[in-house]
Amino acid sequence: MIMFNNNPQPKLLILYASYGEGHLQVAHAIKSALEEQGNYRTVMVDLMAESHPWINVVTRKFYLKSYTHMPSLYGWMYDFTRLMKHDSLFGGLLHSFGRDKIRRILRVEQPDIVMHTFPSFALPELKRRKNVHPPSYAVITDFDLHGRWVHPSIERYYVATEDLKHELMQLGIPSSSIQVSGIPLKRGFRATTASNELYERYKLNPNKPVVLIMAGAQGVMPDVSQICSGLLEDDHVQVALVCGRNHLLKETIEKQFQTHSGASRLHVYGFIDPIHELMALSDCLITKPGGVTLSEAIAAGLPIFIYRPVPGQEKQNALYLESKGAAILASEANELTEQILKLVHDPLRLTNSKLSTKQLQASQTAADSIVLDMLSNLRIMERAATL
Repeated sequence: MIMFNNNPQPKLLILYASYGEGHLQVAHAIKSALEEQGNYRTVMVDLMAESHPWINVVTRKFYLKSYTHMPSLYGWMYDFTRLMKHDSLFGGLLHSFGRDKIRRILRVEQPDIVMHTFPSFALPELKRRKNVHPPSYAVITDFDLHGRWVHPSIERYYVATEDLKHELMQLGIPSSSIQVSGIPLKRGFRATTASNELYERYKLNPNKPVVLIMAGAQGVMPDVSQICSGLLEDDHVQVALVCGRNHLLKETIEKQFQTHSGASRLHVYGFIDPIHELMALSDCLITKPGGVTLSEAIAAGLPIFIYRPVPGQEKQNALYLESKGAAILASEANELTEQILKLVHDPLRLTNSKLSTKQLQASQTAADSIVLDMLSNLRIMERAATL
């Protein structure tokens, strides 16, 4: 039996970041998949938060504010740095954050594998310079490729689509180092289906189509009130609005629609962890185009509507799905609600839209396939080292 630091199970160190929920959700999905294999030796670290807490707070605030106050600036920065090289001045600066911290973590934890769900590659930079040994893997959490993800010391990439694989190959990453796995999701997306119990739990009417609106983990989607109002003009439609952690948005909407004629068809929720349950009850989704949320919608087979995507990775995600016929983009609230109402009242169009979405399904067991591939590669390397 191969022993990993005197233990039959390898230890995984997952390095993530708190810029949005996606990177953390992917980390949790991989951790859960390992635990289903009987491995409870996963350590999760928010590297920027632990190594540079003040910088982490400032940059997170900038990231969140960019959605409402300066999206054009964020988009310009994203596009300007999209082709950055890991060894450029800017690339080297970004990957330097957390270098001292990762040295200390390696000494204490002695991981057998390091997984990145965010492109902050302090460890690969150390490996490139000083031959530090734990293999480094990366899960790209969007449908768009930014140059920050590309680093020669990443042994294995897990990506959402064949298109992403080809983009990496064009930048010099060997095909053998890339697996099209899909984006890892929580377990519930495997087999959750609509049921009377779920309809009762969320107080939804099984006889009326459900339009699900996900305003993002921080509830920052614009014009939510106007969108809800437009949808509720149709007496046959009900709206499920998820406000995330934005308590003010939830309270404002609830108060504003108290006396609305469609109030009984508007269901407002805060942050919902088992979002797969609401998706199973829904006929279509309006959302911010984060990579994980889009992957959840694809796994659920939901037609996707994207409203005013923020420039940067989210807009690129949106454009990619639009090019595949799996998402519809709208820049005006009236245009959005008109398109949705046409869809939910046209059974043939609704079916075709769901089929277009399902064609993008890479795997509903992405976390499992990543874990199995990772452990298999590790054992191959361990055996090679003993020869």
